[in-house]
Amino acid sequence: MQKITPFLWFDDQAEEAMNFYVSLFKNSKILSLSRYGDVAPGEPGTVMTGNFQLDGQEFMALNGGPQYRFTEAVSFFVSCETQQEVDELWVKLSEGGEEGLCGWLKDRFGLSWQIIPTALGEMLGDKDPERAGRVMQAMLQMRKIDIAGLQRAYDAP
Repeated sequence: MQKITPFLWFDDQAEEAMNFYVSLFKNSKILSLSRYGDVAPGEPGTVMTGNFQLDGQEFMALNGGPQYRFTEAVSFFVSCETQQEVDELWVKLSEGGEEGLCGWLKDRFGLSWQIIPTALGEMLGDKDPERAGRVMQAMLQMRKIDIAGLQRAYDAP
């Protein structure tokens, strides 16, 4: 068991969100669910809490009611090896949510994600500040990160 586990507070969509998230990432599954009973504050039979894994990382979810909402102050950073992976996650996670700039999006539950190709970090870390600067400027113009566009900026004379 990991020592620190991200805990996600949903209004009443925890089970739907967990099922959606585990469908997107390899090595993912719902580990356990506990349901509200007759004397609990939630609707009897609905999920109270759930434990799940996304690519081996454990999370907890709670149907806690509408008191709290997600903000961009916390997001999940997803490292992607290929453009295909970026594209697939971007489409699926942003459906019903909203696209942001620089690889950020909010899913339909309001949770923020950063869908970032590993190539971006490599290019931004180049020892040549002009190359890295061109990549940064290109990235700042993008919503979904486009590796080919970053590469063009990186290779520009």
